[in-house]
Amino acid sequence: MGVFLVSVFVFIASCGDRSGQSESTSNATAPEITSSNTSNLTGDESEPLQLTFGVYASDEPKDMVEQFRPVLDAIQVAMSELLQQPVEIKTQVLSTYEEGISSLTEGMVDFARFGPASYTIAKEMNPALILVGVEQVKGGRTFYGVICVHEDSDIQSCQDLTGRSFAFGDDKSTIGRYLSQEYLVDCGINASALAKYDYLQRHDRVGDAVARQEYDAGALKESTFQKMVAGGSSLREVGRFPNVTKPWAAKSDLDPEVEAALRRALLEMDDEAALKALKKSGFEAGNDSDYDPIRKAISRNDIFFQ
Repeated sequence: MGVFLVSVFVFIASCGDRSGQSESTSNATAPEITSSNTSNLTGDESEPLQLTFGVYASDEPKDMVEQFRPVLDAIQVAMSELLQQPVEIKTQVLSTYEEGISSLTEGMVDFARFGPASYTIAKEMNPALILVGVEQVKGGRTFYGVICVHEDSDIQSCQDLTGRSFAFGDDKSTIGRYLSQEYLVDCGINASALAKYDYLQRHDRVGDAVARQEYDAGALKESTFQKMVAGGSSLREVGRFPNVTKPWAAKSDLDPEVEAALRRALLEMDDEAALKALKKSGFEAGNDSDYDPIRKAISRNDIFFQ
């Protein structure tokens, strides 16, 4: 398994994101943690509780480490206070979506942040995975995918894509495949209408390929599109579609007390600098059913190939 591994020891810190129950609570109030039942999680209060956070490389791995580290540090501090025990977090950036999914379903990481499609696939593989919390964007539960073209392209809308080449992201990506292909179908474009299409794995690779005019158009998440345009990439938006914000999930056998501390630390997150680095406004409780629209998009994906 190809991973980008970062090990950080913080004596007063911790982070986790998985539990042994099959469905998350929709209540906004996180569980209470008391010192009487958490101080001996490792049998030694001076020994750190070691946890591993997993995320797959949807963008450049080093950029993802920098993006997540501040939030993980904030969660570590909160969990250490709740558990009254130091915690060590190792971050694994998995090379592929498949590795990211299996790392959680098989319990190789303690908690992870997924895209909606990857979460639904992982949940189908292991129904006992726990939805700990979901991200907020500007206080809401929606963010966007973008269909982009080169800024000098004559393409003005998705209806102009007939006979053109298209770059998708990963073949298990919510925006990079399932929702973008559903959007194209709604525009009257299916696979046979395109001159060619390929899966480039990462959002930044899609943007780079379109900016270099290797493809006429491509699908990527809005935040990556905006970052690339701000950095000088010659890209222009010709369409967009909504997506449900991303879930954080825990492995099925994570210690219930650790899960409760993780849930509370996540839902009560108010570190503005950390949230700004993640480009989120906060976290809230969620339900597995929140991702039913994604399951629907996956179930009808074969229409794109007809």
